[in-house]
Amino acid sequence: MPDELISVAEFAGQLGKRKQTLFKVIRRLRIEPQKLRNSDRRGQRLSYITVDESRLIAAELRVNSETHDTGATASAAASSLGEQGVFYLLELEPEHDPGRFKVGFAVSMPERLRTLRCSAPFTTVVRTWPCKLLREKTAIDSVTQGCDQLHTEVFRTESIEPVVQRCDQFFSLMPGLKNSK
Repeated sequence: MPDELISVAEFAGQLGKRKQTLFKVIRRLRIEPQKLRNSDRRGQRLSYITVDESRLIAAELRVNSETHDTGATASAAASSLGEQGVFYLLELEPEHDPGRFKVGFAVSMPERLRTLRCSAPFTTVVRTWPCKLLREKTAIDSVTQGCDQLHTEVFRTESIEPVVQRCDQFFSLMPGLKNSK
């Protein structure tokens, strides 16, 4: 492997960021990472960027942090947990199984829907609420009370409306976030 390449995972660690965050910036900057097999990881294919590209990504992250900085200094883990996005409530098959739903957190709802529709093409968004990643697990536990858990974030209920009401109630108590749709 050429010396001028750095793995995206390694670079994310150096910056104290999540790999997913870097990949979003990489896409936004239209950088095409190189996929190479890594001999240290049993031939696993990893994404690599050049040192020049890493400088562009770091500069973009600095610009974004300066425009969105609240003045707080926290560890990298705490800052990723403080990452803001949306908590979503989705119906996976509204026509055939209207009581089956998925809840979770997404930084980019369009991107999340794009990936979910590969396995659940009829997915529809019921509602989203502004949320921090830190609150996702508590929100899920709170809003799915009385529902049958089918998978990690997939549940079944008799009616979706009480779940919407519990979400509204939960997120109305969360400080510092503006309401969404």
